[in-house]
Amino acid sequence: MKNEILIGCSSYNNRYWKGIFYPDNLSYSKWFEFYSQHFSTYEFNGSFYKFPTLRVLTNWYNKAPENFLFSVKAPKEITHFKKFIDCENLLSEFYNVCENGLKEKLACVLFQFPPSYSFTSERLKQIISSLDLKFKNVIEFRHISWWNQEVWDAFLENNITFCSVSYPNLPQTIFKQFPFVYIRLHGIPKLFYSGYSLQELLNIKDETNSKSGFIYFNNTASEAGILNAVELKKLI
Repeated sequence: MKNEILIGCSSYNNRYWKGIFYPDNLSYSKWFEFYSQHFSTYEFNGSFYKFPTLRVLTNWYNKAPENFLFSVKAPKEITHFKKFIDCENLLSEFYNVCENGLKEKLACVLFQFPPSYSFTSERLKQIISSLDLKFKNVIEFRHISWWNQEVWDAFLENNITFCSVSYPNLPQTIFKQFPFVYIRLHGIPKLFYSGYSLQELLNIKDETNSKSGFIYFNNTASEAGILNAVELKKLI
């Protein structure tokens, strides 16, 4: 995917999108098929709430068309409860399920830490030593202390991507120095609801020009996410 930005959403089964994106007469069972005709990537967030199984991810693999890519979010058991401490077996199982279930359709593995998880050098080392670096690892922080050069240098040395986020009270820097661009747009000011203006989308387009990576709209609690995704896809 050299010099290609793939656009998608972090959810697709949204009743607000019926009549706006999904045709009124389209059966719910056909929604993902319809989504995958318009977008070539999807950020799978269900794994955050329930540890994914090989059967579940194989089913997603079979549902998606050729050349479709999934990014998969790590379970909160790893990032929120254990915070990477004593997680060797959980991480190994998670990576294995993603790799064997999604095969060549696996794009990135996303680890999102809670807002209470602040930076320390020890935590940074813990993260890096825990990851399987053969995967396209993306780390999303929600505490501003992680926006620092020590983190960025360590990620670059280990081929880890620092997630660019649009999230209330965090810098909206789009990071372009990492292995690839990975942007999550959560909605500002109303988290998961607010849409992005045409000018904001044009700024994202300009910032990611000639780059490779992924942009996912997570403002999917309303119709905003899909409308923004459709609009940005037309711009890029």
